[in-house]
Amino acid sequence: MKKKYNWPVTILLILGLVTILFPLYITVVIAFKQPSEMGNTLSSILSLPKSWSFSNFAQAMKVTDFWHTLLNSILITGVTVILSVLLHSMAGYAIGRMKKRHKWFNRAYFYIVSGMFVPFAILMMPLVKETADLHIANIVGVIICYLVFFMPINVMLYSGYLTNIPEALEEAAKVDGGSTWSTYWTIIFPIMKPMHATVAILTALSTWNDVMTPLVIMSGSGANTLPLAQLTFQTQFGTNYNLAFASYLLALLPMLIFYIFAQKQILNGVVNGAVK
Repeated sequence: MKKKYNWPVTILLILGLVTILFPLYITVVIAFKQPSEMGNTLSSILSLPKSWSFSNFAQAMKVTDFWHTLLNSILITGVTVILSVLLHSMAGYAIGRMKKRHKWFNRAYFYIVSGMFVPFAILMMPLVKETADLHIANIVGVIICYLVFFMPINVMLYSGYLTNIPEALEEAAKVDGGSTWSTYWTIIFPIMKPMHATVAILTALSTWNDVMTPLVIMSGSGANTLPLAQLTFQTQFGTNYNLAFASYLLALLPMLIFYIFAQKQILNGVVNGAVK
């Protein structure tokens, strides 16, 4: 008996796979090519390099001061993710549990979530002025801004996830003498592990790839992140695509490793939650 294939779904999957692999192929091919191999025709862009050399990667690392900018990006992303998981989960827990009982928490929830609709362009000039006045026009200021920017979406995710956790767990803990603080850290926080992984991935990807926030705040401080350093490949006279694409691949590796690790945590958390 022949197997029946769902051809519409299969075709959609193939198209989705092509849209992912094709840009990746272009990036890898151009990163390994020499500038002399680049042309204006489609065939010259799609063709494989004559020799697979890592010289573009070495030069890109030198131009971007790779290890220094990588350390800045890891520091900003790492601290932002850790503080987001800790602070935003507590805010989401407090608001999620209390908004049905007190109108104030419900209003606070909508006030925080409404922050998602404020465009960044409106905030640029006030941010530059305030961070300069507070003497935090540096990495610390960027981290504080990210914690504020990501708070609306993270609080909404955490408070929504709490609706799947029965309040009877907390009531049982209180009967055993547990305080709200201890109940949260010993019972609620571990249960929200899948949401922690989701928040960590979304926050890390947004922070790692962001250009505008460090550009407007850290400009002139002497500290660069990887996306900021990669702007040097584009000048008014043209773009060095070979070095730029080599740098993009180097910047992609840390996030790829983090994503693979966090994705595993999501699957484990979902399975554990289903068993419980």
